[in-house]
Amino acid sequence: MAERGSNPVGPREDDELKHELEGQLRGGRPTHAQEAYEPEPPADDDIRVDPGGPVPPPGEERERAQAEREANTLRGELARHLERTVFPAGRRAVLDGLEAHHAPEPVLEAARRLPDDGGRYTNVTEIVDALRSGPTG
Repeated sequence: MAERGSNPVGPREDDELKHELEGQLRGGRPTHAQEAYEPEPPADDDIRVDPGGPVPPPGEERERAQAEREANTLRGELARHLERTVFPAGRRAVLDGLEAHHAPEPVLEAARRLPDDGGRYTNVTEIVDALRSGPTG
């Protein structure tokens, strides 16, 4: 007989609970209309907050924060579509790796802006840094 430890429900009930929650976990939102459990919509006088965090005031700080968010997004997309075995890589190898993994067009466009000077990149961060260092191409 298998020891159940401190689990208050048996395997059968556990499977039923998993099945009930599966839709909610995959969809990221409730799957049943149970008004008592739904969050209330924001009130008119609630403070609006950007999902990425507080929004800096207009000006240089906001532009810097926006550029950082864009760089982080690009870094994530590059990491998602480039295998580690590609590195160290030049511009052509980066483009070939992205095309082979069907990277989205904005990511390919960014990679096309990499300098064609024979430089080699050892990781995704170096690619993003090269793109942020100034207009090239």
